[in-house]
Amino acid sequence: MFANRYVRTIILSRVLLHLGIWIRNFAVLLFVSEWTNNNPVYVSLISVAEFAPIFLFGLIGGTFADRWLPKRTMVWSDLLSALSVGAVLLVLMNGGWMALLIGTFISASLSQFSQPSAMKLYKQHVPVEQLQGVMAMSQTLVAVFMVLGPVVGTFIFLQFGIFASLILTGVLFLGSSLILSTLPRDTVEPKSGDTNGFIEELKAGLRYIGSNQALRTLCLTFSAVGLASGLTQPLQIFLVIENLGLDKQFLQWLVMTNGAAMLIGGAVIMGIAKKVKPQLLLMVGLLFSAVCTIAIGAATMIWLMIVLLVISGFFFPFIQGGIQTLLVRNTEGAFIGRVSGTITPVFMGMMVVGMFISGYLKDTFSLAAVYVVSGVLIMIGASLLLPLVVEKKRKDVEEKGHA
Repeated sequence: MFANRYVRTIILSRVLLHLGIWIRNFAVLLFVSEWTNNNPVYVSLISVAEFAPIFLFGLIGGTFADRWLPKRTMVWSDLLSALSVGAVLLVLMNGGWMALLIGTFISASLSQFSQPSAMKLYKQHVPVEQLQGVMAMSQTLVAVFMVLGPVVGTFIFLQFGIFASLILTGVLFLGSSLILSTLPRDTVEPKSGDTNGFIEELKAGLRYIGSNQALRTLCLTFSAVGLASGLTQPLQIFLVIENLGLDKQFLQWLVMTNGAAMLIGGAVIMGIAKKVKPQLLLMVGLLFSAVCTIAIGAATMIWLMIVLLVISGFFFPFIQGGIQTLLVRNTEGAFIGRVSGTITPVFMGMMVVGMFISGYLKDTFSLAAVYVVSGVLIMIGASLLLPLVVEKKRKDVEEKGHA
């Protein structure tokens, strides 16, 4: 797979991008939690700023990704992200800490134009039999930075402060843009259907998803799982503070543990990518995630928390690898941007809803209760995949019968 220039270049650019995002996110998390004395509402707003743009701009970005040249879109998105970090730095120097949330929001918004374009390049230049392996590699990269990112981000913030963290983030975003600029010139694909205007193409993308059973099923699953993820995403720091009774900085070690397990799980997926159906990977990953989520919310011993995070992390690449492979395999090249830009925001939109209410639910009920609700929602999402699995088995039996 690394012999493919597009895979090699995009992965290298994502290395810099992921590192920059982790440095920024942990610096912002620690700075805001320190500034607001661990206020759960303000802490949850950080996650909202990171993920709300995926809901707000995903479909728009995906539609433009189908209209624009993918390489050029990715280069400019990363470049503008670097510039936005510079602007936030200037505002922060004048004492406006809320600019951190605004800058995070802008940077995440720009990524909604870049991510569908990367999927489009993979669709154009990666053979079908290698797609699941490439998706597994991408998720392995995420796991690597779940191990390295918190350590690097926390170290830089504690040693050098918020300003150094933001400067380094901007430099890394700029480096990603420069690496992507080395890709060959974009090839122009034929337009889908007879649509010409932006609104017409957006509607065509929605009709395309509505007519595809696999994509419809993924939308339903994403709705349930997205809400579940949003409920727990902003509350991880409270697992450390309340359940374990430790300092908030211990969060980095829990994230590292989870990321190390993800790295192993990603390596396993890369090895079995051609043998296991993506819908089965997704369902297994969701079921293990549901059980672990409920148990993590109740765990008060460090060793038990670590064991649960290892199991959860190991199966996380099953979820992401299955999702991305199903998206790419079930989507025509001309629609990949709109499909990615529609289905992902379904997940993220529900995730943002969960983030908005997670802090209030925790204050009203308890941390453990929120994690139980999250686990049940994930189970519901897994059950929604059953029709897709049954349909795939039926088609396989029919194909063998005709053979």
